[in-house]
Amino acid sequence: MNDLVLKGGRVIDPSQGLDKVTDIAFAGGKVSAIGDGLAGKDVRDVSGKVVSPGLIDLHTHVYWGGTSLGVEAELLARTGGVTTFIDAGSAGPGNFHGFRRHVIEPSPVRILPYLNVSFAGIFAFSKAVMVGESGDMRLLDPREAVRVAREHKDLVLGIKVRVGKSASGDSGIVPLDIALDVAEETGLPLMAHLDAPPPSRHEVVSRLRKGDILTHCFRPFPNAPIRPDGRVREEILAARARGVIFDIGHGGGSFGFGTTRGMLAAGFLPDVISSDVHAISIEGPAFDLLTTMSKFLCLGVDLPTVIKLATGNAAMAIQRPDLGTLKPGSVGEATVIDLKVGSFDYADSIGERMMGDKRLLSAGVVLAGRWWHPS
Repeated sequence: MNDLVLKGGRVIDPSQGLDKVTDIAFAGGKVSAIGDGLAGKDVRDVSGKVVSPGLIDLHTHVYWGGTSLGVEAELLARTGGVTTFIDAGSAGPGNFHGFRRHVIEPSPVRILPYLNVSFAGIFAFSKAVMVGESGDMRLLDPREAVRVAREHKDLVLGIKVRVGKSASGDSGIVPLDIALDVAEETGLPLMAHLDAPPPSRHEVVSRLRKGDILTHCFRPFPNAPIRPDGRVREEILAARARGVIFDIGHGGGSFGFGTTRGMLAAGFLPDVISSDVHAISIEGPAFDLLTTMSKFLCLGVDLPTVIKLATGNAAMAIQRPDLGTLKPGSVGEATVIDLKVGSFDYADSIGERMMGDKRLLSAGVVLAGRWWHPS
C-alpha cells in the first residue's frame, strides 16, 4: 500500500520529459508510481496544482545563528517549497564543525554545503557591518581548507570563494587562485562569487574549469556577461563550451532584468536558477527560490524549463542524480506549486521593476515520501 498519493495534479518532471495531469504515489520514503487511479493511505487532492520534483536551491545561506547572514532552512522550506538547500560557503574551516552539528544534522530538510576557503566563512554580512572575508589574506590558509574538506568529505560539495571589490577588496583575484588550488588538491569543484571589479569578469571566468560554478552569472553592469550591443562576451561562451556551470544566485545585488533579457534574447539560458537567499535578500528583492523562478517565467521561459533549472539541472551541478527527479525508486520528495495568474510587481537587484502576469507559490511539500507541509 502506498503511504501517500497526490491526485490529479499537473506532474512536471523534466528528467523524464513528463508533463501531464495524473497521480503520483510514494511508499517507503521513495516515489513508487506515476499513473492514473493510484490509491494510498494518505490521499491528497492537488487538482489545479503543479507537482514537481523537490526544489533544489543551489545558492542559499542557512547557517542560522552561526553567521549574520543565515536564515532558517526549515521555515524557508515551509514557505518556499525547497527540499534541498545548498549552502554557498557560509562556513569556513574555523566554524564548519558547528554548522554541521548544530544546523545541518538536526535539519528536517536536506542541507548540503560548500566550504568557504576563508577560515571564518562569511562572518560579517549584515545591514550594519559588511566585511568581505576574502579581503584579509591572513584568513586564507589553503592547508586548513584542505584539512576540513577532507575531514567532512561525506558532506562538503565543493569549495566556495567570493571575490570582487566588496568580497576581496585589495586582495583582488588572489583568493580565487588559492581556492582553485584547494579545489584541485581535494578533487572538488569550485563555486565562484564575483561582485564589482576588481577583479574583472574575464580574470575570473577564464580560470574556471569544467564543473566549476559561476554564481551571480546574470549580474548587471559593470561585470555583466553581455555587451551593450547584445552579444554574449567571448569569455562567457568559451567557459560554457568547456563545461562551466552558470548559476543565477539572485541575492540582494546580483541579478538584473536588463542583463537577463539580453542573455535570453541571445539564446543563453542559465544552467541553474537559485535565490541566494540570506538575512537581507529574504526581505527582497530575492525573497525565495519560487520568486526567482517566477521572474524567469514572466520573462518568457516556459514552466517546464524553469522547473528543470531548479531541479534536475541543480542536481547535476552538485553531482546528485538521485535528487531533482520523480522517477519511481527515487528520493520521495516533491514540491506542490500553485501557479497564480494576475498582476505581480517584481524588482531586480538594482531597483528596476517589472510587472509580471504569473507567480509561483508553494502549496505543499513532500519529504521522505510523506506529506510534510502544510499539515
